[in-house]
Amino acid sequence: MRLALYQPDIPQNAGALLRLGACLGVAVDIIEPCGFLLSDRRLKRAGMDYLAAASLTRHPSWESFRAQSRGRLVLLTTRAPLAYHRFGFRPDDTLLLGRETAGVPEAVHEAAAARLAIPLRPGLRSLNVALAAAMVLGEALRQTAQFPEGAPP
Repeated sequence: MRLALYQPDIPQNAGALLRLGACLGVAVDIIEPCGFLLSDRRLKRAGMDYLAAASLTRHPSWESFRAQSRGRLVLLTTRAPLAYHRFGFRPDDTLLLGRETAGVPEAVHEAAAARLAIPLRPGLRSLNVALAAAMVLGEALRQTAQFPEGAPP
């Protein structure tokens, strides 16, 4: 299981996602360009001292990421036809998160093997990307029995 961030805009969200990955033993891919420097103090503040424990791979472009990616690409998007809790995750899935300000381009949308949404109340658009990732990743890890060892039963 992996998390992939497509051209993230907000360093605090990237830091929170790196911390999430570190805590749950999930590798994180950052597909550049980013809307901030990876040395940004806001990223470091959100990631705290967990950044050293994160497994991070940087990709200079979408094409570079695709050349190295394995397993299914599962896009979290508000334009999805299927709710994430109705989807069958696999251990080698990569959960792809779009830019906070713009999502992903159509070509990236089409490259995904699956597109999933989080059901929301009518009239509300979306959740914060880090919260959305945590919800979906939790379900994916539950389904695939990949939560870290030592977690309470």
